[in-house]
Amino acid sequence: MHKISPRENILHCLRRQGYEYIPIDMELCESQVKEFERRFGHRDYSTHFGLCHRGVWFDLAPTYDDARSLYIREELPADTRFDPWGVGHSKGSDAAFHMTRMHHPLKGAMSSDEIARYPFPVVKASTHKEAAERVRSIHEKGLAAVGIMACTVWESAWYMRSMEELMLEMMTNDEKAVMLLDKVTNISCARARMYAEAGVDILHLGDDIGRQDGPLISVGLWEEWLKQRLKKVIDTARDVNPEILVFYHSCGHVTEFIEGLIEIGVDILNPVQPECMSFDAVHDLYGDRLSFWGTIGTQTTLPFGTPDDVRNVVASRLEKCGEHGGIVIGPTHIVEPEVPWENIQAMVGAVRKKS
Repeated sequence: MHKISPRENILHCLRRQGYEYIPIDMELCESQVKEFERRFGHRDYSTHFGLCHRGVWFDLAPTYDDARSLYIREELPADTRFDPWGVGHSKGSDAAFHMTRMHHPLKGAMSSDEIARYPFPVVKASTHKEAAERVRSIHEKGLAAVGIMACTVWESAWYMRSMEELMLEMMTNDEKAVMLLDKVTNISCARARMYAEAGVDILHLGDDIGRQDGPLISVGLWEEWLKQRLKKVIDTARDVNPEILVFYHSCGHVTEFIEGLIEIGVDILNPVQPECMSFDAVHDLYGDRLSFWGTIGTQTTLPFGTPDDVRNVVASRLEKCGEHGGIVIGPTHIVEPEVPWENIQAMVGAVRKKS
């Protein structure tokens, strides 16, 4: 019998105040969910594996009438679907699973006025009540609530404009980049305020700023264009709840950005991709000021390692973090179809053995 609730456990661990047991996390792709259901007769793997948290996710409301009308410079495939930002996603092939080709509605926009007139999404008034009810339900179960709003500034902006055009405009101090990034930042601030007012314990932010072999964007460009905008989002949430924990996701190599992320209030770094970064080296530098979430490689160890390989990596992470905690063990991304079920069980079993 545990002495504290799962919510208290994960929050203590992430604040590096110790733990009763190490928290875990995972998201299964659909084929893995079907395999779980075949084995256990239901689809609720979060409860089965004892996750201490649940996500709270509310999408923005689109303000466009016809998404296809936003694409005045591109003919879209018939199967294109659209998100609330008007970004189009079309299927590359059946083998791509959840990966899509992205279409950018503001690609080729010639003026800041065109960007200003674009129908940006909004946070619906009803979402505030719905979010608060969802958080209350999670807390009543003794679980921590995580407000999901990844693609916080950079990714939402380049999804609309295209990475090439937005990055070029950032490098040339073009007013169109200012207009677009400010619009996206203000929307993200509204979302952050809504989640904080709803009572989430952890605010999940994120923008991919790393490649496999180095930064995706220069540190100087990030500091000039993105750092303060991300800080504005974090400050908005902390104005409502100073105790909220801030989780930041970026795939790839992000070591050069970590100090800056800590400076603006990030508490938790995800996923610390081991194919790109040394967890031990990162922990040695920042483990007294930063906690970690993920760290078990979905490009290497989970799909291609043995169960013993998985157990050894988990043991190494827990030994490094020690009795203070500061880690949630989990895959560095969604668990893909190639991952053997035995390796999922090995990851969970290794955590439970050490807890």
